[in-house]
Amino acid sequence: MDKIKIGVVTASDRASAGIYEDISGKAIMDTMQEYLKNDFEIVYRCIPDELEEIKKALRELCDEEECALVVTTGGTGPAPRDVTPEATEAVCEKILPGFGEQMRAVSLQYVPTAILSRQTAGIRGKSLIINLPGKPKSIRECLDAVFPAVPYCIDLIGGPYIETNEDVIKAFRPKSK
Repeated sequence: MDKIKIGVVTASDRASAGIYEDISGKAIMDTMQEYLKNDFEIVYRCIPDELEEIKKALRELCDEEECALVVTTGGTGPAPRDVTPEATEAVCEKILPGFGEQMRAVSLQYVPTAILSRQTAGIRGKSLIINLPGKPKSIRECLDAVFPAVPYCIDLIGGPYIETNEDVIKAFRPKSK
């Protein structure tokens, strides 16, 4: 079986310019190492907070690299340069608002400013795109909250079968009738 491809996109003017290390992208990669039993390959992009650049990266990862899952970090707040949700919505055929709702609900248990977060998720072809916040601690909290639904979502859109390390996170798949 081929390796599953997972796209990781960091939208950050400063990290893409080398001003600081991309610890958020690394946090996503580390989490995937813990979560997944499958062989997988990370396809990584660190790009500026620019709408067209984010859209281009998402299209490439979904259409050309054929990533089953694309996880973004950064650009989900209310600041003028925070445009990751707009890029995601522009390239997706379907938006899955439940992901953002669940991530905000979990984050609100820790910080009142979680209400400012605009992360979302959507489907492009056979790829699931999920927007995450920018802080590593928040990334893990949000992924822990939504990842149980990710493998089944990818099943439903015709992607590869994803197995999780059940000691870390348990995927939920409805029982067959």
